[in-house]
Amino acid sequence: MENNSSILTSLTINSKDYKLELLPWVSLLDTLRERLNLTGTKKGCDHGQCGACTVLCDGKRILSCLTLAVTKNGSDITTIEGVADGKELHPLQKAFIEHDAFQCGYCTPGQICSAIGMLREGKATTREDVKELMSGNLCRCGANSGIIDAIMQVKEGIDHE
Repeated sequence: MENNSSILTSLTINSKDYKLELLPWVSLLDTLRERLNLTGTKKGCDHGQCGACTVLCDGKRILSCLTLAVTKNGSDITTIEGVADGKELHPLQKAFIEHDAFQCGYCTPGQICSAIGMLREGKATTREDVKELMSGNLCRCGANSGIIDAIMQVKEGIDHE
């Protein structure tokens, strides 16, 4: 153990198993970025207000800046680095490219992870639903219409399967 207050934590991140000695107050975001060098997940506000840090935990979207890593012991985490299937981009990644749904790209990893989780929730039936359910992920560059277009394209594809 690193010290007496460290907690052995097991996480599966992007299909890879990790056993980490973590201090109880370390966020999942800091664990991903600083301990595992998974820097695709961004630190925006660090207060859960911008959504840049969104990852999937057991298939559901969470804000990794507000999540203590030790509380996710045994969980399956997917970051933007784990969204693609090998070299095959996820349909949302492809749609973001098609719809120019990013400008600076800083919010894009969180937007994509959040959109994947939102679509899995199955609550979005209209464009307005998507706007509302994605409202916790901010884009300061103004690519929101492209982001919603990309999500709707994938959603409509899912609905037709």
